[in-house]
Amino acid sequence: MTDSKRPDAKQQNPAANAQEIKALAHPLRLRILRLCGLHELTNKQLADRLGHDPGTVLYHVRQLLASGFLEPAGVRTGVSGALEKPYRSSGRSWSLDRALHDAGPDDPLAPLDAVREELTEAGPDALANLSRFVLHLSPQDAEDLITRVYTVLSEYTDTDQQRSDQPSYGGIFILHRTADQADEQSEAGNEA
Repeated sequence: MTDSKRPDAKQQNPAANAQEIKALAHPLRLRILRLCGLHELTNKQLADRLGHDPGTVLYHVRQLLASGFLEPAGVRTGVSGALEKPYRSSGRSWSLDRALHDAGPDDPLAPLDAVREELTEAGPDALANLSRFVLHLSPQDAEDLITRVYTVLSEYTDTDQQRSDQPSYGGIFILHRTADQADEQSEAGNEA
C-alpha cells in the first residue's frame, strides 16, 4: 500500500473510550495484558507471575474482559489434570492520547508505571533502546509526528502474529509538553 493510500493511523487506533481508559488506568492491568499477549495464562499463573493474590488479579482480569482487551482462551487440561481457563489478549490495538483527561490526574501515568515494573523485572540488560529528546513543534507538527510514529508501529503490530517465534519486545511512545511550555501557555491564557 502506498503512503497516499495508507489509512490514517489515528483511524486504525481510535482514541480509547472512558471504559477502556478506566480498564487501562492501572499498571497491574497493563502487565496482565502484556503477559496475556505473549502466552495464554490462567488467573493463578498470572497471580504467581505478578506476585499478587489470585483474588486481586481476578478483579483486574474481569475489568480487562469487560472492556474487550482480554478474552477467554479455550479450556485446557493443566499439569495436575484439572481443567484450566486461560486468558489471552484480544489483540485490540488502542491509544490513550485523545481521552486521557477523562481518566483523572494520575491514571495517565499507569503505562509508565507498568513499563518501569517490566524493565525492573527484565533486568538492566533488557533495554534495547532509549531515546530522550526535546523538540519545538507546532500543534500540526506534533500531530504529524504522532501519526507517522503510529503508522510505523501499526506496520509491526498488525503483523506481529507472523513473528511470534521471535523474541518479544515491549515499548512505549510518549510525546508531552515540557513543564516550562505548559506554564507559559497557562500564563498566556491568564493574560488574555
